Amino acid sequence: MSTTMRAAVCVGAGGPEVLEVRELPVPEVRDGWSLVQVKGVGLNRSELRTRQGHSPSVTFPRVLGIECVGVVAASTDPEVPDGTTVAAVMGEIGRAFDGGYAEYALLPNSLLMPLTTTLPWDVLAALPETYLTAQGSLEALGIVPGGPGRLLIRGGTSSVGMAALSIASGHGIETAATTRRPSKTAALSAAGAGHVLLDDGGSSAARVRGIWPEGPDHVLDLVGTSTVVDSLRLVRRGGTVCVAGSLSGWTLPDFEPIATIPSGTKLTAFHSDDLRGSAGTAVLQRVVREVEAGTYRPNVDRVFALDDIVAAHRYMENNEAVGKVVVVPR
Repeated sequence: MSTTMRAAVCVGAGGPEVLEVRELPVPEVRDGWSLVQVKGVGLNRSELRTRQGHSPSVTFPRVLGIECVGVVAASTDPEVPDGTTVAAVMGEIGRAFDGGYAEYALLPNSLLMPLTTTLPWDVLAALPETYLTAQGSLEALGIVPGGPGRLLIRGGTSSVGMAALSIASGHGIETAATTRRPSKTAALSAAGAGHVLLDDGGSSAARVRGIWPEGPDHVLDLVGTSTVVDSLRLVRRGGTVCVAGSLSGWTLPDFEPIATIPSGTKLTAFHSDDLRGSAGTAVLQRVVREVEAGTYRPNVDRVFALDDIVAAHRYMENNEAVGKVVVVPR
């Protein structure tokens, strides 16, 4: 194994050009941490915001990437030996310590999720953060296989939105999904959306009521701060809104719960950190099996090489993707 590796380093806050591919030393293994040869990385909007300087806890330079898949190259955990296929998500990967935008990543053993799979690396890389978030969000909404309920997904063409559609349609749930771009409506229908709605950033009540006069039972809001108040208004009284995305940012200024949340309506959230490491291994393995069987769609939009990380971030920032953007260190 070489003593150096290529990595995309975020050298400071700014546009995509602050990501520079450099030669770095391969991290040295230490107790409690194992070295993973990275085979694929799914890009996430949170990395975009960190790159822009909106993560005060993150210092630069930093190798970003809150998730990755690969092969254990040097293990300190006898239960996850060298050669094991693994995934890892969250747990401050790419924030407190260097993450997946590299040929190798040194990761805490507690975050490693050993997997058995025949999927190609680019497909496997599209699953961990996306499907764990989608699955956890649907559970937070109280959606169960075969159960009743009408689900509205706001931000449907995001990677998590596409994954949630895949899971919900597989469960037989009636679904609607929103997009701001007419060119993406066909992709939502193909992903399993029963109804596709254009969302112009204003109130969507009239469009939703045209489908479901009383409103949806559940709203999965992946747009976040700019739409959550609207989502609370359009979900049926007593329904549930789950915020699990940050496409429009992380904070909601001057939020007044009593004035904003209708009586009896529930507002919840899901954070994928809840399914990191051993807590998410069985869930992710089940997702992998469903993708292998063709029940779930991997929803890979485009695959970039590590050398093209600037173009990949620009593509993500311009909202061009329908599904997951993946980077492979080839």
